[in-house]
Amino acid sequence: MTQAPRATVDPFAVTVRGIGEPHPARAALRATGPIVQADAPAGGPVWIITDDALAREALVHPHIVKDPAYAPAHWDPRTAGLEPTAAAQPSLTTFDGPAHTRLRRAHAPLFTARRMQDYAERITRFARDQLTELAATGETVDLMADFTTRFPLTVVCDVLGVPLDRIEEAIAACRGMHSADPQEVGAAMAAFGQLAAAALSEGRTGLATELRERVPDELTETQLHYLIFTLIYAGQLTTDPSLGFLLARVFDADGVPAEEITVEEFVKETLRLHAPAPFSLWRFTSADIELAGVRLPARSPVLVDIQGINTHPGRSIGPDLTFGAGPHYCTGAQLAQLELSAVVAVVRADFPDARLAVPLSELRQTDLGGIQGSRLIALPVNLRG
Repeated sequence: MTQAPRATVDPFAVTVRGIGEPHPARAALRATGPIVQADAPAGGPVWIITDDALAREALVHPHIVKDPAYAPAHWDPRTAGLEPTAAAQPSLTTFDGPAHTRLRRAHAPLFTARRMQDYAERITRFARDQLTELAATGETVDLMADFTTRFPLTVVCDVLGVPLDRIEEAIAACRGMHSADPQEVGAAMAAFGQLAAAALSEGRTGLATELRERVPDELTETQLHYLIFTLIYAGQLTTDPSLGFLLARVFDADGVPAEEITVEEFVKETLRLHAPAPFSLWRFTSADIELAGVRLPARSPVLVDIQGINTHPGRSIGPDLTFGAGPHYCTGAQLAQLELSAVVAVVRADFPDARLAVPLSELRQTDLGGIQGSRLIALPVNLRG
């Protein structure tokens, strides 16, 4: 067995770059090897997988797990951005094996393509109403400030059954999660608990109440609130940045003509080029293992370079890794794609003259650092042309 080669760039750095500029680390990581060692943001080494086939092997490996209990002992959970351990808080993103299968069976039937289609008309109406309200100002609007957060939160709250008069609370809670102040993060978590309780209150209908009937009996009400929090927060965290890149491509005067590509194909291609999460969530080895001839000790952090693999110039045609692969494939993938498709359809139908207020080349994206994704800094648009 050999040691993994060291990365020559920092893949976790905060950067600002043009919308069309590739991330400075992606090609360098690929060129270094199929599995590369880098310095983790929380300290110590991390092994990053840059090869598609190896990534898919790792995503189903029985000894590469999601439970933060297997994180390096010296990691500070807050610095590393870790969830509570699976023992402390059951969740889809920390459970593995039979426990994960059991919890996933409670969630998955609620988020199938067929179930999500039940909400298609409402989702389209939310997109149309919010964009029409912005267009009515007659001014240039910044959709990153005024639409890309509000729209997905409106959708996911509606689907779950959170009262829509509490959207401002949901927006504030999502923003509070990014604070460097632990008290603000704590207040945001408390707010999410209140939103979950509202969705579960007597007389409410929505997927939150259905989920309560499906989860294992031993889960407490507080643990159920956490599951609903993860659905709300993830529903905003991933769809928000994706909307920015998607709309920039839609409004680009030199973009792909509508008749040359279906809405669904356009959405999938945008998600491949601008994956909401550049890396998989943290995974850890639960024992000493060998991967591609490289020895990884127990409690080694492992990441899959989703963005690098998706945008590899030599990638073969087939499913990408935008929503992951294996047992932890994103439960909300169908809802996210439906939301994005609805926005494209509304823009094409209702705002055919909409254009960027600046050249596409002037749009800037920021890499937020760590394993967080990229987001456009601003998206100024003239919705009525």
